[in-house]
Amino acid sequence: MKQKDRRTGDGATRSGYDRALGLLARREHSARELKTKLARRGHADGEAGDAIERLQQQGYQDDARFAASIARQRSAQGYGPRRIRAELKSHGLAEPAIREVFIALDADWEAIAAAQLRRRYGTRAPSDRAERAVRAGFLLRRGFDPATVRAVTQAEVDDPGEELD
Repeated sequence: MKQKDRRTGDGATRSGYDRALGLLARREHSARELKTKLARRGHADGEAGDAIERLQQQGYQDDARFAASIARQRSAQGYGPRRIRAELKSHGLAEPAIREVFIALDADWEAIAAAQLRRRYGTRAPSDRAERAVRAGFLLRRGFDPATVRAVTQAEVDDPGEELD
């Protein structure tokens, strides 16, 4: 006996296109993310690729729009550019596309970092060098670059390099 598909209600299996469209109806996804989710649900690479291509042609899936959405959300949540760049790379976006997103975002990273410090530590100034270092570490872990951290905390910070890339 054929088991009913929970989503369609009939005995039919959903196509890769229908499944991907359903995923995009909930939130933006990168092409890589959609392909992975379709593969996990048993769709062949060719079917997944065709479905994603069709969705892109129809304007339903766009990696640039996805990247801009993620960058806006994460900067509003108080994350720095290094953290956002690493997340975008993990979604399969190329460096030129990521650069375009940051140009369009035009965020004031110092203001965002300062707001995160106020949210976390209040308006009280750091009492000593050790507390300043703790605050600097907090900002570095949130993905702010050392120059921004130095400017906001006046702490001496070593540049860890591009370890998040």
